[in-house]
Amino acid sequence: MAKCPICGKPVEQAYRPFCSERCKKIDLNRWLSDVYKIPASVTPPDEDENSSS
Repeated sequence: MAKCPICGKPVEQAYRPFCSERCKKIDLNRWLSDVYKIPASVTPPDEDENSSS
């Protein structure tokens, strides 16, 4: 059985993937407060493009 990612209790179908409205709102607040971040890789610009030859 799946567990709630916030508190670890069993998932309720009505709030899937969470166990309750409370955990659903906690997760939303974390996204809106920038607690969660999606990693991005930043590649440095190609030096050939920046040279003015």
